[in-house]
Amino acid sequence: MKSLGVYVQIPFCASKCSFCNFSSKVAPQVELDSYLSSLEREIHLVASRPRTSAGRGRLIGRDLLDLPVDSLYFGGGTPTLLGGDGLRRVCEALRQHFRSADAPEFTLETTPGSADENLLAACRDLGVNRLSIGAQSFDDRELASVGRLHSGNDVERQVRLARHAGFENISLDLIAGLPHQTRSSWLMSLTRAIELEPEHVSIYLFEIDEKSRLGNEVLRHGDRYHASAVPDDEFMAAAYEQGQALLEAAGVVQYEISNFARPGFESRHNRKYWQLDPYLGLGAGAHSFDGCARWSNTVLTGDYAARVSRGEIPVTEWHALTESERIEEFFFLGLRQRIGIDLGAARERWGHAALEPWQSRIDVLVQMGVLQQSGGPLRLAPGHYLTSNEVFQEFLLSQDSAGSPLASALHS
Repeated sequence: MKSLGVYVQIPFCASKCSFCNFSSKVAPQVELDSYLSSLEREIHLVASRPRTSAGRGRLIGRDLLDLPVDSLYFGGGTPTLLGGDGLRRVCEALRQHFRSADAPEFTLETTPGSADENLLAACRDLGVNRLSIGAQSFDDRELASVGRLHSGNDVERQVRLARHAGFENISLDLIAGLPHQTRSSWLMSLTRAIELEPEHVSIYLFEIDEKSRLGNEVLRHGDRYHASAVPDDEFMAAAYEQGQALLEAAGVVQYEISNFARPGFESRHNRKYWQLDPYLGLGAGAHSFDGCARWSNTVLTGDYAARVSRGEIPVTEWHALTESERIEEFFFLGLRQRIGIDLGAARERWGHAALEPWQSRIDVLVQMGVLQQSGGPLRLAPGHYLTSNEVFQEFLLSQDSAGSPLASALHS
């Protein structure tokens, strides 16, 4: 039976990191309190009025909302800023309206220093069984350069507190390519992370994105936000490969381009994104998917509050996927996973004729060694994880891929 993932967006932080391109912000407590009330209201609206418009005249189907919830993810931002009472209010609203599956995964994102012993104990009482800690680095200079308020020692303390509170599933986030990062400081961060014996580790490469202050400054070749101290692409590639090797040696196995886990501790919720399983997003800026359409809530917290106060479901974007778009997503999301994708299952779902436009691309990529297939799933070759975006572009029939590095081989 299908199950549902629920994502709850808490778009508030104690400080805004210079590399952040998310719609999170620093706000006074009164705004957090107001947002919490709006979130409770949205949960009630979505669950009790499933035939209310979800945007552009579309509907959130009852069949989606009737699914048992087997993964719950509180992200942000820093959800622990809501405190124990705030988190409890959200959980009570969800439990009032949604049906839980047996033994659901319940993930809570936090930053080092934002959750003390009492709050961690309260989270465990609420059913939180997976803690995702945004460590980013263990080097204090790197952390300070991007506006993080914690130190490397705070990361270690947060993990110790979480273990003492009974958490047996802890994930650490690391970023390769922060300003002032060196080969030795990156090795130190990896080593200290591994010594904490987390069940899960995510390694992200610093993204040079104009939507973040640091990324925009790098693109402008400026000096603000320590932009001139950002390592080059060659450094980030080497750092990523070193992370792969050290984590694998420590028994933390790569199962997705950016994610590593001890066997049995892979993120159930994140797998829904890559395997095209349904999930419902709640909160300002949250995204949803039901297998046929994607929609998202308004990003602005003020607009979000105004809409739900009027009794409106706060969806501002809605898109029904065409068959070709669903197949594209099947490829470029599924191939992120180490296990790859099952083409046989895809042909059963969409038919041989529907998959035919992609077959020549697959054949060439396999011949080039970019993809692997030997009588089983189709996989991205491990040595091509760093160029995965260029590979995925070849599966977007709706876009012109003539400018990609692989285009000459594919279209010659």
